[in-house]
Amino acid sequence: MRRRIAIVMIMGLGLSAVGPTAYAHDDGKGNSHPPSLAAQAHEFANVNAAKSNAGSNAPKSFAPCIRGMAAKTFPCDRVDMMSHLTLNDLGLRFANDIWGWTDPRTGAEYAIIGGIEGTVFVDISDPKRPDVVGTLPTHSTEGGQFWRDIKIYDDHAFIVSEHDDHGMQVFDLTRLRGANGTPATFAETAHYAGVGGSHNVNINVDTGFAYIVGSDECDGGLHMVDVHDPTDPTVAGCSAENGYVHDTQCEIYTGPDTDHQGREICFNSAATFNDFSPEGIINTVGIVDVTDKSAPVLLSSFEYPLDGYSHQGWLTPDQEYFLHNDELDEIFYQIPTTTRIFDVRDLDNPTLTATTDNGESSIGHNLYTEGDRAYASNYTTGLRIFDTAGVGAGELPEVGYFDVYPENDNATFEGGTWSNYPYYDQRVVAVSSIDRGLFVLKPRGNTGS
Repeated sequence: MRRRIAIVMIMGLGLSAVGPTAYAHDDGKGNSHPPSLAAQAHEFANVNAAKSNAGSNAPKSFAPCIRGMAAKTFPCDRVDMMSHLTLNDLGLRFANDIWGWTDPRTGAEYAIIGGIEGTVFVDISDPKRPDVVGTLPTHSTEGGQFWRDIKIYDDHAFIVSEHDDHGMQVFDLTRLRGANGTPATFAETAHYAGVGGSHNVNINVDTGFAYIVGSDECDGGLHMVDVHDPTDPTVAGCSAENGYVHDTQCEIYTGPDTDHQGREICFNSAATFNDFSPEGIINTVGIVDVTDKSAPVLLSSFEYPLDGYSHQGWLTPDQEYFLHNDELDEIFYQIPTTTRIFDVRDLDNPTLTATTDNGESSIGHNLYTEGDRAYASNYTTGLRIFDTAGVGAGELPEVGYFDVYPENDNATFEGGTWSNYPYYDQRVVAVSSIDRGLFVLKPRGNTGS
């Protein structure tokens, strides 16, 4: 069992800088940035109660973006709301990460969204009429926090959570076929107990390996699991060279660095947390060769200026650039919502090409790339869509957005979007909202990829 050290307040920043609510993240070593777990639960209850009516009464049906607003509620630009399911609709008290699955046999498309209670499966094949198919309850409710993360391989969902002793759940998604009517309560198909609580998981679908990060193993680094047989996951290796890893993307490298082509490479957003201050967190973007799971090699580890908490990033499709979000730089340095562009054409010597912002003030969280677009979930300013065509020149202009949190654009954790999934054939984007549930959005024309 991990010993959790509650860090209750930030010297010199105060509540006004952090905002009325700040949801903590565990650093994999028992530390959490503030507030304490008890304070977090209290503040979450207050926020949830205050917004339950607003969330329940928010528009739920198709609402086009007209003169900068959807349904006279949500600020927007060139992005329409196809539908919206509230937390009550999903059977959740809190929503966090999200992923998606397309049934290869039927073509049905699903949003898979995590919350306190477990994982909810929503059929969005008709994006204007989403259907909650069922829920997979959490494997554990003991201790920890209620974040969970989902990725897909071979028509199976792999789910981790920071709940103690949660491990990794495996769920056969083909069981969703034909499910309709009253939402079902599903049982997990298999379970991997090689970790307890963990923050995140990434899967390289080309190699059949899952990378669990932010866990109580490998010092919070890459805990590697062979999932070729999804119903029998087995430990494959460990990489602790980069320290605690908050998120990672692992791919077979096809980029321009000829020394590493064909190798399996992980791009880590890594943050070693000592205390909640600009000096107390060591932040890096690390690149690790994990081709040999028994002997991973740290190729490079890059520290960057104005760092707060190295959170998440994603490669451009050509694997030449890595777009990166820092979760605390907007708080520590009062800078606009920032995306960093790392040049990773030389894996042994990455460089920071540019630091871009869209003039907003919210905290950046998760982003994903598709074609020449990046889809960013920035807490209180919602889904932002950027054109990546000029990324090599340090350009990342915003081409559209949909704000799922109209109350304000503050640099706080009080609500808004946690993440998004932009890889559906019908070109919709599923967006998870901490306080409002699930939004199915559709960029207009060439706004999307």
